[in-house]
Amino acid sequence: MEDGAAEPVPVKRQFPCGQCGAKLDYAPGTVSLKCAYCGSSTSIPQSEDQIEELDFREYLSRVAGEQEVQEHQRVNCDSCGAETTLPPEVNAGACPFCGANLVLAPHPSRLIKPKALLPFKITLQQASADFRRWLAGLWFAPGDLKKYARAEGRLNGVYIPSWTYDSDTTSFYRGARGDDYWVSETYTATENGRTVTRTRQVRKTRWRPASGTVWNRFDDVLVLASRSLPQVYAERLEPWDLANLVPYADDFLSGFRAESYQVDLAGGFERAREIMDEGIRASIRNDIGGDHQRIDSVKTQYDHITFKHILLPVWMSAFRYREKIFRILINARTGEVQGERPYSAWKIAGAGLAALVVIGLLIALGILRR
Repeated sequence: MEDGAAEPVPVKRQFPCGQCGAKLDYAPGTVSLKCAYCGSSTSIPQSEDQIEELDFREYLSRVAGEQEVQEHQRVNCDSCGAETTLPPEVNAGACPFCGANLVLAPHPSRLIKPKALLPFKITLQQASADFRRWLAGLWFAPGDLKKYARAEGRLNGVYIPSWTYDSDTTSFYRGARGDDYWVSETYTATENGRTVTRTRQVRKTRWRPASGTVWNRFDDVLVLASRSLPQVYAERLEPWDLANLVPYADDFLSGFRAESYQVDLAGGFERAREIMDEGIRASIRNDIGGDHQRIDSVKTQYDHITFKHILLPVWMSAFRYREKIFRILINARTGEVQGERPYSAWKIAGAGLAALVVIGLLIALGILRR
């Protein structure tokens, strides 16, 4: 084939049956995939115009109305905006997200009730030890920060709200496949004052248009429903052992705090779509094949969307250091520690000065050896 000639790239179609989960196979002579086990069939989109845009908000209004809700007395933090509970016998306390003082001025909230949660597994004593080890490993941390770790009652157990989403997706894509090939190229070079001709192999890429359809099934795509936590650190607490979720019961919240979700169901699904998109694009690249892939457009249909509202256990510490809030998070299932930390300018300056002294000594020793 001539370089640059356009030839469609064959696509590999794989799709789980929406009825029984078995693998669907292409039915020759049709534009459908058929299940050999239950007989159901699925049409293959032939263009992006055949990808249906489902209205999730319409779906949401129908499904959310069927969900069990709960009413709780919640207290808002005026400093960071977090909305949490206080134990029944307590009318004041500190916000676990920013350390600000809270005075109980409750207001009722009507929210979708959690369906499941992961109970606390790491004890306060274990979390405190994990916290101290994490602090001990910090370079250039202020000295009084480590004193803080030895103080009692600095960690709070908080259940963090999250959503999980399941969805089957059908994605039609257009792009290109790049296949590498090698050609011989002559060139001239100067060797020992003489001009000589040499040959070398040069890699080039032949691009061909590609289009097709890929199917994916996503299960328990996790989306944090809190805006009170530093997102980057909260996501680093993953993975969570969602296989060990237990049905929600108020008993598990006894002795702990719980935050209300700030990212609603629809907003959570928008984030879930971003996460799914990464997997969809990976499957498209695999479907295109070749040495290189280019994705120009993707249109995705989301089917069989389901969700759960769940609570995840976190040991949390929030403290102010020189007028800035720092938050430490501990996965109360695995002990993973993540968080923000201050730096000591004096220690950094001292390390820099020490490095300069060492460099100076090395230079001086080099001069003496000469």
